[in-house]
Amino acid sequence: MSRRDLLGDVERMGSLEAWLSALAVLLVALVARVVAARLVVFPTPEDTAYYFGVARNLVEGRGLITDAVWSYQTPPLVVPRPAFEVWLPLPTLLAAIPMKLLGPTFAASQLMPIVAGSLVPVLTWRLGADVALERGLPPGRRRVLALGAGLTAAVYLPLVLHSTLPDSTALFTVLALGACLLMARLAWEPRGARLRDPRLLLLGVLFGLAALTRNEVAWLGVAWILVVLAAAEEGTTAGERSRLITIPGLIGLAIFAPWAARDMMVFGSPFPGQALSNALSTSGFDIFAFRDPPTLARYLAVGPMTLLQQRVEGVTHNLLTVLLLLGAPVSVIGLIALPWTGRAMALRPLVVFSLLTFLITSLVFPVATTWGTFLHAAGPVHVLLLVSCLLALDALIVRIGRQRGWTRPVAWLGPALTVSAAVLFTAFSMPGYGAQSRGVERRFALLAEQLTAAGMPPDKMGPVVTDYPIWWAEAERTPALALPNERPGSVIGLTQTFPGTKYLVMGPDARGRWPAILDTDPLAQECFKQIALPPPSDDADREALGDTKVWRVGCE
Repeated sequence: MSRRDLLGDVERMGSLEAWLSALAVLLVALVARVVAARLVVFPTPEDTAYYFGVARNLVEGRGLITDAVWSYQTPPLVVPRPAFEVWLPLPTLLAAIPMKLLGPTFAASQLMPIVAGSLVPVLTWRLGADVALERGLPPGRRRVLALGAGLTAAVYLPLVLHSTLPDSTALFTVLALGACLLMARLAWEPRGARLRDPRLLLLGVLFGLAALTRNEVAWLGVAWILVVLAAAEEGTTAGERSRLITIPGLIGLAIFAPWAARDMMVFGSPFPGQALSNALSTSGFDIFAFRDPPTLARYLAVGPMTLLQQRVEGVTHNLLTVLLLLGAPVSVIGLIALPWTGRAMALRPLVVFSLLTFLITSLVFPVATTWGTFLHAAGPVHVLLLVSCLLALDALIVRIGRQRGWTRPVAWLGPALTVSAAVLFTAFSMPGYGAQSRGVERRFALLAEQLTAAGMPPDKMGPVVTDYPIWWAEAERTPALALPNERPGSVIGLTQTFPGTKYLVMGPDARGRWPAILDTDPLAQECFKQIALPPPSDDADREALGDTKVWRVGCE
């Protein structure tokens, strides 16, 4: 199909039928996300609690601050401290809007990801329609494939789950996916029309908003550069290619510039802190380093075999844990078929972005990515695998039909399989995740009761060193400092750096060298005194609280 014919078909897809299909996908997505969000009552994991907590502080008039210090590698080391020394603010700013209107609750903060996450299936429907048009599929198969892609995305576990959490995942997915759709559309345009297309300005806006959401926007920009170079027609000048690249780039930079200026004033740098340190991590606990931050010398000292093993683990984690296990069998089929399906021009920007994000996070940040770096940027990749799966199933069903002489259209079989599988996985997994969030909420409520009964109410304890600092700060509404995976002397150093710090609180799950190191370190015998908590009232409370321990820190 010629580029001109394809563009004509794309315009005709704006019919009433298309709008009704998009609306149906949106409604299903909204219902699925609202139902799922009702199961999740507490912000888990901890980065989700961070975005929520800063939004709550903003709504309550405290400004963009946090009571949790989880990174010690960006000054100033104070508590409370300015927020977002590493992460980016747009998810919090958007979550604060419904929280201001409806009250500063976690349920209100979930409205932002629910809305953003519900738009992802609509964009997936549009992407499926574009690929079907490009492949010249008959109208019936085209409609079924597009609608199947949208409905599958509406109930697909990785997309539904992160649509219940007010962090960067759902918002970045919709912005990055929208940018990739625009890139493909602009690549289809004839040379002259591209330079005059107002959608080039919209692409810049999406770049800027994505830059306020996640650092992976850099790979989105690289994808656009590669698309422009690959789509250049004969006779396209270097100046024309440069304008296609720089116009959206400058708009994106203009949107991001005020935040960069704020970071410069508050943290002394316009760039997110700790990014380079994360690349030099030899353990996931390095993100909490206080006295022993990652260095190039320590990184190289682990040796080439360990460095290679880290990359194998990073690739394996991102491929299996993040992409395939949560979305099987759809994700598995999509990945197998990707070398064939990914050749479509409509998918090319998304393929390039997905490969860049996967490879860079796996190979440059192999340790940090096992703690969530790729997980929160993987939404567009899930969409790519989903569409790839449906394309493969459509082709397979057509081939089987021809071999068996089927006379009636059965294109619906592919979407029926993907939607059914996605519904089953989501229905099976979401209640468990909801139970986990209720368990964390209950643990911290019980801990507050136990501490109060022991004469140490959380609001009177001052800054607390703990292995779950963000959860503590948002559940107990008091300052918290991350426990470094270092010797007890580092905790003593924290008490000196942050005045008023007297207590160490550790949750039921041992993390790194703690708390076992307290039994062997001589300084611990002198400076750490364990405080007995009252026993829980029943077995349910005992299970929820687990083996939580509290120490008073201070050397005589």
